Amino acid sequence: MVTLGDIASALALELRGNPELLIEGIAPLDQASSSQLSFVSQAKYLSGLEQTNAGAVILHPDWMEHWSGACLLSDKPYLTYAYATKFFDNRPVLDGAIHPSAIIHDSASLGAGVTVGPLAVIEANAVIGEQAYIGAGAYVGDGSKVGRHTRLYPGVVIYHSVTLGDHCTVHANTVIGADGFGFAPDNGKWEKILQLGGVVVGNFVEIGASTTIDRGALGDTVLADHVILDNQIHIAHNVQVGERTGIAACTGIAGSTVIGSDCTFAGMVGVSDHLIIGDNVHINGQGRVTRSLPEPGIYASGTSIQPHKDWSKNAVRFEQLAQMAKRIAQLEKQLASLLAADSKD
Repeated sequence: MVTLGDIASALALELRGNPELLIEGIAPLDQASSSQLSFVSQAKYLSGLEQTNAGAVILHPDWMEHWSGACLLSDKPYLTYAYATKFFDNRPVLDGAIHPSAIIHDSASLGAGVTVGPLAVIEANAVIGEQAYIGAGAYVGDGSKVGRHTRLYPGVVIYHSVTLGDHCTVHANTVIGADGFGFAPDNGKWEKILQLGGVVVGNFVEIGASTTIDRGALGDTVLADHVILDNQIHIAHNVQVGERTGIAACTGIAGSTVIGSDCTFAGMVGVSDHLIIGDNVHINGQGRVTRSLPEPGIYASGTSIQPHKDWSKNAVRFEQLAQMAKRIAQLEKQLASLLAADSKD
């Protein structure tokens, strides 16, 4: 366990209360015990302080009047909470051992301290950086590279000619480097287009579980440094994703779209192919992006939730919009004629 003073000192935070208070974990306000640290990320959650049993709380200095107990003062409470979680890392410690059931090609190169789990496979000419983790049943294909301190959790599949940078995390059952959806029609059948590119993933990238990132058709599919992907995302061939962009679950990005830096895509966003998305573009949940968005800003599409009977009526009206627009145009033309006639009179 650590003390509240240890956390305050390590994170350079002002502490109010007993620095010797032992902290054994972090919990939400409504679940925290007297030996746990909690936090308030936004002012709208301050009411939770009235009932919490937390031993200490991370607070913005402007909110101190709402709490009389021990606290760590931070201008960015949510970010401080993120840093504080590192004190309570409960992930299994990597032991640097290679399980006897793992299959590693003689030409593969493994750095110092690499941990390889049961039934993992590392193919010819693969390069695994020092202190990396290849989980149980994971697969690293021919000539692929896994950077230093990068973790591949169980069941991850890395095809051939894929490069992962340093300090990346790839969660279970994700597939990187599968063929993109490339086929040419040929007299009633489909001719497969061999996908000759690869995938390049930068440093400090996190990729959620069951996500698929396709290899490029000719060039590479690229994720820049510090990109974060949630679970169950599809990144199609030749997509480029800029630095620090975050993409939430069930989003699909179609082929050859270029996404800028510092963008966010909420859940279930769909993006068409060959588009340009500029820097600092933010798409709300279930947004449907069918045109390029070069300018920064917040974008939304679709309809909000409503009672089914209202949605049914509005859906019918939506199908009538083209006809209604034509009628309105005719009425405007007739109105303009009447006004012109009145002005002459």
